[in-house]
Amino acid sequence: MLVNSSHVSLQQWFYSETGRFGGLRRPDFHDKFIFSKEKSGLSDEEYRKQIVEQAYEDFAEGRFQNQSNGFNKLMKRYTSEVSPDRKGIITSGLKAVSRNRQNVQKPIDIVATLLEGKVKYQKLPSGSSDYIEFYDKNGEMVATYSNNGWTMYTTNAEASRQTEMCMIYNQAWGNAKRGIPLEAEEAGNIENLQNHFDVKA
Repeated sequence: MLVNSSHVSLQQWFYSETGRFGGLRRPDFHDKFIFSKEKSGLSDEEYRKQIVEQAYEDFAEGRFQNQSNGFNKLMKRYTSEVSPDRKGIITSGLKAVSRNRQNVQKPIDIVATLLEGKVKYQKLPSGSSDYIEFYDKNGEMVATYSNNGWTMYTTNAEASRQTEMCMIYNQAWGNAKRGIPLEAEEAGNIENLQNHFDVKA
């Protein structure tokens, strides 16, 4: 997974959609790259174990990061622990926009305040385009919608979480490549094993 180290990273692909809401297309929140707040109850240590195991499994199958469905699913769960309620923000935002579209016939530029953030909506003068920005309660943009489709923006917390997972995964994948057994990786005995290998070499 490519993780942008800047404060705002952008996922620039078009997402599948699940019909329309008030005339506007909705994203598919089951998409593996759309993160929304979800608490699993797993501890960081339990997640670390799963990430390490995934890295070893992926190495054995000749896959790395996004090439692995298991990695993508785990990244979604791991990131969603700190994600804003994107589903709630977008759903309530579309409701607010839908109400305003029904009541106002001319081009509008509104800011609606939502429980979990706010939405900025603009209908362009041609009458053929909508542009909507969705923000979380911290003021970070989490998504935009235009006639071209949806774009999701990664929050600072999500970017940090993704970087953290990639660091754990990459280290474990590298250890698998070096032939260090999974049991040693999980037990934290890598440094001792590495020293042992170096002495024998």
